[in-house]
Amino acid sequence: MNMLSHEVFWPPADELLESAEAIRRRLGDWPAASKAWRVCLSTPDTARGGDLIVGGPRELATDGVGALAIEPGGATLHLGGVQYALEGEWSDDSLPAFAAFLDCGFEPHDALVLAFAWRPGNLDELDAWPVDFSTFPKVANLPAPPVAPFPPCPDRLGLYPVLPSASWVERVLDAGVKTAQLRRKTSDPGDLKQEIERSVAAGARHGAQLFINDHWREAIEAGAYGVHLGQEDLQIANLDAIAQAGLRLGLSTHGYFEMLSALHFRPSYLALGAVFPTTTKIMPTAPQGLSRLARYVRLLDGLVPLVAIGGINGAVLRQVLSTGVGSAAVVRAVTEASDVVSAISALQQEFGR
Repeated sequence: MNMLSHEVFWPPADELLESAEAIRRRLGDWPAASKAWRVCLSTPDTARGGDLIVGGPRELATDGVGALAIEPGGATLHLGGVQYALEGEWSDDSLPAFAAFLDCGFEPHDALVLAFAWRPGNLDELDAWPVDFSTFPKVANLPAPPVAPFPPCPDRLGLYPVLPSASWVERVLDAGVKTAQLRRKTSDPGDLKQEIERSVAAGARHGAQLFINDHWREAIEAGAYGVHLGQEDLQIANLDAIAQAGLRLGLSTHGYFEMLSALHFRPSYLALGAVFPTTTKIMPTAPQGLSRLARYVRLLDGLVPLVAIGGINGAVLRQVLSTGVGSAAVVRAVTEASDVVSAISALQQEFGR
């Protein structure tokens, strides 16, 4: 795992680089990082895109440059117009660990989470990857979670089709599926209300876990089992109202920082993705891949039910389930199947293995 193909620290710091390379060697094989980040230990005269300036003023965080403020009890990364604030234990090993996780291809905010979680003793483990949740930092400056907790859902939600209409919900539940989501794309309030009510009714008839994507107000009115929200929805949705109505909450995540942010709100489940490239939705991040999914599951299994999502079909489902994840969301594997009942049966069999 040679990190010498690009400038890791500026100015050059031999001891830090040696420590970073020792950590990187223990992290295993990862696809080459798409961007060569440079950790600047002081502010360069001319910052360039990809520089992460330790102690640099936040005003420098423009045009692909990041500023990392390390303070007692935490750190804050300013990058791309976003502030990523973490509370945790920062040690002498954290900065080389940060560089090592950047080299594994993680975005800086996720690499920063892993740097906080890294402990020198990890080097002595058979698998050095941080998976002890107690060592992970907390995301700072988040609003308080709802006073009333969200109700739980089954630990393993199984096959989880995400469907475009109530007729699809009815069809899939009739075929024996017990978890589904209505993702209705419409600007017509009447259509949305009708589709949600019809889907919720189908879920009730079948005793199924029926989630509504995004439209939490309508889901509350219809008495849905639960709602599924994206990270962007956390800023605008009334989580207290959802919890007080007794609805379950599923949250999308795309990496370590978003997982920690989502867990703060004590959701009923987390969706991890996108695992593979997908054309059903524009994704904010590159595909996570199976290696990352397996690490996420090792970290979070037992803490919260997990759902793998993004580009999953029958050809890859067995690999996805081999990570230990208890549920997998599918879209086209069902909606574009020539024989929907047979496709569902085949997918269900993979869960039964």
